[in-house]
Amino acid sequence: MAQTPRDYYETLEVPKNASEADIKKAYRRLAMKFHPDRNPNNKEAEEKFKEAKQAYEILSDGQKRAAYDQFGHAGVDPSMGGARGGGPSGFGGFSSDIFDDIFGDIFGGGRRAGAERRQEGRRGADLQYNLELTLEQAVLGETIEIRVPTSVACKECDGSGAKKGSKPVNCETCGGEGQVRIQQGFFSIQQTCPTCHGQGKIIRDPCQACRGQGRVKQHKTLSVKIPAGVDNGDRIRLAHEGEAGLQGAPAGDLYVQVHIKKHPIFEREDNDLSCKVPISFVVAAVGGEIEVPTLTGRVKLKIPGETQTGKVFRLRGKGVKSVRGFGVGDLLCTVEVETPVNLDKEQKELLQNFEQSLQKDGRKHGPKANAWIASVKKFFEDMKF
Repeated sequence: MAQTPRDYYETLEVPKNASEADIKKAYRRLAMKFHPDRNPNNKEAEEKFKEAKQAYEILSDGQKRAAYDQFGHAGVDPSMGGARGGGPSGFGGFSSDIFDDIFGDIFGGGRRAGAERRQEGRRGADLQYNLELTLEQAVLGETIEIRVPTSVACKECDGSGAKKGSKPVNCETCGGEGQVRIQQGFFSIQQTCPTCHGQGKIIRDPCQACRGQGRVKQHKTLSVKIPAGVDNGDRIRLAHEGEAGLQGAPAGDLYVQVHIKKHPIFEREDNDLSCKVPISFVVAAVGGEIEVPTLTGRVKLKIPGETQTGKVFRLRGKGVKSVRGFGVGDLLCTVEVETPVNLDKEQKELLQNFEQSLQKDGRKHGPKANAWIASVKKFFEDMKF
C-alpha cells in the first residue's frame, strides 16, 4: 500500500492560515536548501525537494488548497478518489481545467486549452549562462554585465514571422485550432494539425530577415545584479531574457548559474569563512598581537601565550552575510606555529641554550610531547611479548 504523503502545511513548515506570500517564501527557502544542484547524489535531499514542490503546487492554487483543507489528500489526489462531490456522471467536483488536462488528448480539450498548449509549445527555450565569480564578488555583491548568444525577436517583422505589411492567417485545415479531430467509432481523437504543425496559423508571405521564424540569432548584453552572499550552485533568474519564442510567442527565461573561483586565502562553508594564519613560535609561546585579513580589511587578533598549532580563533561577524538575510557568518582563523629557517650559528646556539634551560628547571613545557610519551609508555606496557 502506498504511503500517505505528509501534511502539506507541515512539509512547508507553515500554519494552516498562512498567506500566499508566506507559502511562497517557505517553499523558496526549502527549495534552495534541498535543490539537487546543491545536494548532488543526496537521495534524502532530493526526496524533500520533491515533497516541498508537491506541497507548494497544491497550496499555491486557491481551488486545490480549498479542496485539500476540506478533504485532505483525498481531495487533490485522483489516485485516492479525486475531488469530492459529484453528479450522475461520476466526474462531479473536477474543474473543467483538470478535466481538460487529464482527458484532453483523447476527447479533445476546449478552445482555450488548445490555444494555451499552442502558446506554450511556441514559447522560447530557457537558457543557462555559467558565471564565474571571485569570492569577493559573491560575498559583497556586484552588478556584472554578461554577453549572451541567443535568439531575439526579429525587428523587421516585430516577431510575427510574416513579411512587413502582412500577417499570419488561420490554417484552413484546422480552422486555427492547431488540432484536427478524427472520428473512430464512439471516440473523437484529437491530433496535431499536419499543415500548421499545431500553430493554428499559416504564414503565406514570410519575412526575409528571419525566414518566417520571427526570431534571429544575436548576442545581447545584460546587467546581472549579484546579491551579496550567493554561493556555488545558486541560480539567478532573468525573466524573459532567454530564447525568443516562435512567431511572437513569449521568450523563455535566462538562468545565471553561479560558480565561485578558488580563493588564495579563504575557504567558505555556508556563511562562515576560514583561513590559516602562520605565527612565530615566540608569539605562540609568550603571546602577542597580529594582523589578519578579512574580505573588508585587516583586523587585530590577540594571541594568548602558550598557544598551540591548530588553535582556532573565531572573529564573529567577519564572514558572509546570508543571501536570505539570516545574519552574518564568522571568520575562523586557524593558527600554525612556524619553525624558523635559515638560522645562523649564533641563533642556533641561542636556541640550544634555550632548550637546555627548559630541561634544567624540571617543569613540563611540552604538553603534547608529554602526553605522547605517556601514551607510548602505556602502549608498550600493555603489549604481551
